[in-house]
Amino acid sequence: MESPNYQIPLRDTPTQAPRSRFPSNIVHKVRDNLVFRSKLAELNGAMGDLGTYIPIVLALTLSVDLNLGTTLIFTGIYNILTGAIYGVPMPVQPMKSIAAVAISNSAEFGVPEIMAAGICTGGILLLLGVTGLMQLVYKLIPLSVVRGIQLSQGLSFAMSAVKYIRKVQDFSKSKSGGDRHWLGLDGLVLAIVCACFIIVVNGAGEEGSEREGDDINLGGRERPRKRGLRQIVASLPSAFMVFLLGVILAFIRRPGVVHDFKFGPSSIEAVKISKHAWKEGFVKGTIPQLPLSVLNSVIAVCNLSSDLFPGKDFSASSVSVSVGLMNLVGCWFGAMPCCHGAGGLAGQYKFGGRSGGCVALLGAAKLVLGLVLGSSLVMVLNQFPVGVLGVLLLFAGIELAMASRDMNTKEEAFVMLMCSAVSITGSSAALGFFCGIAVHLLLKVRNWHNDQPCSTV
Repeated sequence: MESPNYQIPLRDTPTQAPRSRFPSNIVHKVRDNLVFRSKLAELNGAMGDLGTYIPIVLALTLSVDLNLGTTLIFTGIYNILTGAIYGVPMPVQPMKSIAAVAISNSAEFGVPEIMAAGICTGGILLLLGVTGLMQLVYKLIPLSVVRGIQLSQGLSFAMSAVKYIRKVQDFSKSKSGGDRHWLGLDGLVLAIVCACFIIVVNGAGEEGSEREGDDINLGGRERPRKRGLRQIVASLPSAFMVFLLGVILAFIRRPGVVHDFKFGPSSIEAVKISKHAWKEGFVKGTIPQLPLSVLNSVIAVCNLSSDLFPGKDFSASSVSVSVGLMNLVGCWFGAMPCCHGAGGLAGQYKFGGRSGGCVALLGAAKLVLGLVLGSSLVMVLNQFPVGVLGVLLLFAGIELAMASRDMNTKEEAFVMLMCSAVSITGSSAALGFFCGIAVHLLLKVRNWHNDQPCSTV
């Protein structure tokens, strides 16, 4: 007799859903984005954006009493967050058109107007990013027009840099004085020596990707070590060394500056913005800034990042939202209106920045300085050799302009140069943009007409 098969009853255990790997994936991605490709190279790359950042921040602090401590804290946080999110040396730069209006008309365009302009610009960029309109604009704009904007912006930086080197600067009034002396702690000889040193170390830029530890295109394979004088020289953090020299000279020029330090962060208070300030900020600040932000801070940045970092393509909507959020948060508390910029990205790449850790390191330095010294740091910045800042800005501008070298046809080069020429001579990226679009469309119509078969009677 067969015994009945008894089945052991299973206990009613609640089925466990697979644990989500979402938090761990985020942590892994952030860690990967912040890892240094090469410690010295990333440290060097962090200096690549200071040629633009320091002069504008210093000018706003001296002319309209911008809260430097608050600006350092907020821009430091922005640097750390953007480095963690994007994984490339995404810069945080001042909004140049708004800064130019404030410096040139400080009596009528003060801190409330500056913050109103930044909030309005940030709100519009956030709206364009959230709705997807910015991504649509990015796809429709021809590459030749983007290259024209990059070329004009790069040459504009380079010309400003040469002015910093040759002329004595008064940042509080945004004016150039007489010719700079050849000798001295801020003389022409110092600037020329710094420029020559950077050229010897970095060359034309091709050696930046050959630094030890930079394995972007190696697929994880270990690069064979090169020995010799050339490798030693190429591994030097040239921009960091030049910047460190400038800091030392700033203390030598005015040793008593240490007595002016006030330890502790500046007080962070909400800025009171009147109806008049909102109106002035929008009309005089937002309207001229918006085209530059769309073209250089979003579209040109996305295009340049895809060129410099293949495989790390960022949507224009994401970058637009990033710029919008920065200003919708910080400007209410008196932090300088900020954006991303193709010039800063090119400058940091030029000097070796390859990861988000580059800008995160810079952000951490800003954050520490803002918390420890606050606005009293302006005393040191005011003594920093302007010629040295000009050298850093010069190479950042040239690196940005060199991105336009991929125009392969005469037609593309023609559109690019027309756009660039109008942008530079008209001092307006928007004017150059519309000119470039018009020329591009006219050439398309001309080519379409020429391609039509001739009718026979």
